[in-house]
Amino acid sequence: MSEQFEDALANRSDPQIDAAVPSEGPSAGGDGDPLRVMHVESVLYDLTDPSPAIQLLEAESPFRYLVVPIALGDAISLQQAHSGIDGRRPGTHELVTTVLTRLGAEVVSARIVRLEAGVFYGELEIMGPRGRELFDCRTSDAITLALRQRVSAPVLCAESVLTAYYA
Repeated sequence: MSEQFEDALANRSDPQIDAAVPSEGPSAGGDGDPLRVMHVESVLYDLTDPSPAIQLLEAESPFRYLVVPIALGDAISLQQAHSGIDGRRPGTHELVTTVLTRLGAEVVSARIVRLEAGVFYGELEIMGPRGRELFDCRTSDAITLALRQRVSAPVLCAESVLTAYYA
């Protein structure tokens, strides 16, 4: 980890990054919606289902599951990242991870911030020499890049997404 990144991380005062835990915790997008820490449990592929899915488990009580459908190619990339497998040639996620590292930037978190009409919306939080940046992206890309870090970055999910998923 670069010294600049370590200093920025140590001196940060952003409550969204500091703790991603229960209702008193940080908010997604500043609207008071707390973020919950999720663990990648597995990548599921059922031959009777048209698409694979990421299975996430909430890190703290009430330990809710979240199943996010993804494309087959994304599932392969995510499973390789989850298992720590590198391809013979760098794939897109491996390339982006290498580029970020060489530019002195690291993934701080992958966020699932919205669920609309069955579509999960993600964000990728990156800390680099110019500070913290938040990028809109596909949930599967954010999670795969988070897992590709030397030390996996946390996967965070807005409480409103979990509430909507279980509604």
